[in-house]
Amino acid sequence: MPAAKSPKKPNTSKEELLKYYREMLLIRRFEEKAGQLYGMGLIGGFCHLYIGQEAVVVGLEAAASEGDKRVTSYRDHGHMLACGMDPKGVMAELTGREGGYSKGKGGSMHMFSTEKHFYGGHGIVGAQVPIGAGLAFADRYLETGGVTFTYFGDGAANQGQVYETYNMAELWDLPVVFVIENNQYAMGTSVQRSTKSPSLWERGAAYGIEGEEVDGMDVLAVKAAGEKAVKHCRAGKGPYILEMKTYRYRGHSMSDPAKYRTREEVQKIREERDAIEHVRELLLQGKHAGEDELKAIDKETKDIVNAAAEFARESPEPSLDELWTEIYA
Repeated sequence: MPAAKSPKKPNTSKEELLKYYREMLLIRRFEEKAGQLYGMGLIGGFCHLYIGQEAVVVGLEAAASEGDKRVTSYRDHGHMLACGMDPKGVMAELTGREGGYSKGKGGSMHMFSTEKHFYGGHGIVGAQVPIGAGLAFADRYLETGGVTFTYFGDGAANQGQVYETYNMAELWDLPVVFVIENNQYAMGTSVQRSTKSPSLWERGAAYGIEGEEVDGMDVLAVKAAGEKAVKHCRAGKGPYILEMKTYRYRGHSMSDPAKYRTREEVQKIREERDAIEHVRELLLQGKHAGEDELKAIDKETKDIVNAAAEFARESPEPSLDELWTEIYA
């Protein structure tokens, strides 16, 4: 099967470009601050940063409609911010505080927002994939017209439950978009070492699932592919697979020194393919914004992130009574 091409990107307005720029910049500045707080000992446990992959979730959220659902793995802060969750609540949860989305009990990998239709944050590799199909099953059963975005990585793409889910999703025509965030490394193992498949999306062909490969560093290409996938699902044609070719700049988690790749490799991607810089150049070249306006947006974004960090610091730790609440539904 030949590699699929991304849909042709439509003309994009100044307002849209500025929106994507702000949203991607918020995720990056938030993650940078989370990395700082982790280094200061204010965030404990695991912490997986999304720096470099911002275009994937911002582009797909631009293709989503009200009521659509999303579920992802442990690299999840970007997904929370992109779907509209409050940075203060996210940062407070990261620091284990009462003001967090899970009252300080979930931490980085386990926070939820039913209001924003965000269903986690899951620490077990690949475990969120069947959950995503379950959410899509509910939409099909209740005839809501909703679509579920189920995110997982190139490492999880080798897990057995992914293929059990593919089979059931296609069998029942579930409205689920399987999003493979292929950031080239499963923890420390490169895709080339972990799989013989030339691409990951093509594995869906064994189950009759359509899909394509997308430039995950280009927010406009992601949005266009997302709209195509969503249209497919809403038309009752079953699931769709999007393999987002992206790249993470930091280690797998904060405890990973990332010695399995060279600094030159990371720097080359940063300089040549950075998703935020790409939109920045479009804004400047199209004379949609000047340097001063973009600097002002960066300052506003940093202010939002600093306010979130301050809120997290000031929020109290949960009381011991919280240990026994919300254990069962």
